[in-house]
Amino acid sequence: MPPANPALDTASDAGVPAEAVTPLIRGVAVLRTLTEAGGTLSLSALERTTGLARSTVDRITSTLARMGYVRLDGRDAVLTPRVMELGNAYLAALRLPSLLAARADVLADELDESVSLAVADRDGIRFIHQATRRRAMSLSFRIGDLLPAERTAPGALFATEWREPEWREWRARRAADPQDSGFAAVPPRQPASAGRDFGERVRAAAEVGWALDDQLIEPGLVAVSVPVRDPRTGRIACAANVVSHTSRHTAADLRETLLPRLREAVRGMENDLRTPVRATAPPPSGLATWTGASKQELGRGFVESLARGLTVLTAFGEGRAALTLTEVAQATGLARATARRALITYEHLGLVRTRDRVFELTPRVMGLGFPPLSRTSLPEIALPHMTELSERIHESTSLSVLSGRDIQYTARVATGRVMSVNITVGTRLPAYAASMGRVMLADLTDPERELDALAPLRPLTRHTITDPDALRRVLDEVRAQGYALVDEELEEGLRSIAVPVRDRSGRVVAALNVAMHAARHTVEECVRDILPELRATADHIEGDLRVAGRFTGVTVA
Repeated sequence: MPPANPALDTASDAGVPAEAVTPLIRGVAVLRTLTEAGGTLSLSALERTTGLARSTVDRITSTLARMGYVRLDGRDAVLTPRVMELGNAYLAALRLPSLLAARADVLADELDESVSLAVADRDGIRFIHQATRRRAMSLSFRIGDLLPAERTAPGALFATEWREPEWREWRARRAADPQDSGFAAVPPRQPASAGRDFGERVRAAAEVGWALDDQLIEPGLVAVSVPVRDPRTGRIACAANVVSHTSRHTAADLRETLLPRLREAVRGMENDLRTPVRATAPPPSGLATWTGASKQELGRGFVESLARGLTVLTAFGEGRAALTLTEVAQATGLARATARRALITYEHLGLVRTRDRVFELTPRVMGLGFPPLSRTSLPEIALPHMTELSERIHESTSLSVLSGRDIQYTARVATGRVMSVNITVGTRLPAYAASMGRVMLADLTDPERELDALAPLRPLTRHTITDPDALRRVLDEVRAQGYALVDEELEEGLRSIAVPVRDRSGRVVAALNVAMHAARHTVEECVRDILPELRATADHIEGDLRVAGRFTGVTVA
């Protein structure tokens, strides 16, 4: 379990290998602490919680900021979506989310209940996929959250494969942490201990091949879980879990009504696990060169050994689940000795395991920033980048999505000018006359655009395009040039320029714009000066969206 003081636990522990990299241990401690704090913590609180000197905290957070893993916001350190690439490396190497998530999502739709996939993490379980229902009372666990095995249905299944060392570790943890304070995702354990009958539940799970959670986490929460076995080894690869609450189903209901369909879905999942590992793109390269250049530029404020150590985790991925030391060194561009010390450090921290000189990531990697960001939205991703853009160009910037015939504003950063565009989040405007609307309409096929359905195109000003054929030609031009500029068509005196924001598939999911009074910038100045800044900001947003959306569903509104 993560210790109460992770820096002291690792950096001063007599059991730390002599070749371990102390700055890497401390950097991992900072990431864990930020994760357990929900993603944001002041630098002074990081100092108190980790036990590290303030100068060390400053150097570590500065390095993490350079890597794009945190953002320094005044006196706070804030985790950013880019840190999710560490958890993505584990999930890609694991392959289970890629292979099984679609069946879990279909099952959730069929049952109208939340469905999750979980893997064993020592004497706990960790979620690797969630298909949740949108209700007032719904599942609040996130991908990457760690729960104690004895308080979950999947935990009883995984424990059927424990041997005496695992049971010893579990008993020691329960004795040392009777309130489950090391598990940030669950409420404290009730006096009626959930662990007293854990052995009995494990034996029952071994006999029947499934397990129930009858309000073990908290009152009202019930779940049924079935193991998904690896066809090659027969061991449990993960557990498929259906979760509800007692106002919808009792534990007995789950067994009688939902278990048969869950078992059917699991049979399909086990068949999916027979899919051979496919060749993938090569791992990141040039990372060692980048860290060296950053050290030269930032000097003492950049902890090169921390940055190089973190790049080792990104060497793993789909088709690269198990790597030799030589393969890790080649993937990262690091010297073998440097890669070896990082791997030794990670093995000590429980982030890497080794078998026959081959290294693999463990589920604990998910604890480095993933849970707080696993439910992030596009507006949350975009806002920091939009703020920087507005500060650079001294103009208002907005993000919107297409909603029927309108655009709907989902994020906005207003400039401090006396005369500025006054629009609030939630505002809806006709798409045909707005720069952001045209960017999004241009990405649609002609049938999808339904311009005839928009007719009559109402003139909002004397400049508004109201002829459908003329608007089609404009949208074709917007698609070709990659931006839209609307000059006083929505409102007299208002000029705006917009670019698309695309998801991992290349589909336009939102639009980003800069709006201003027409007197401040000519059309030519908007294209020459504003457009490059706007495109660069959209690139940054898309980069974060690609990382955050690889294994999680990022909501766009």
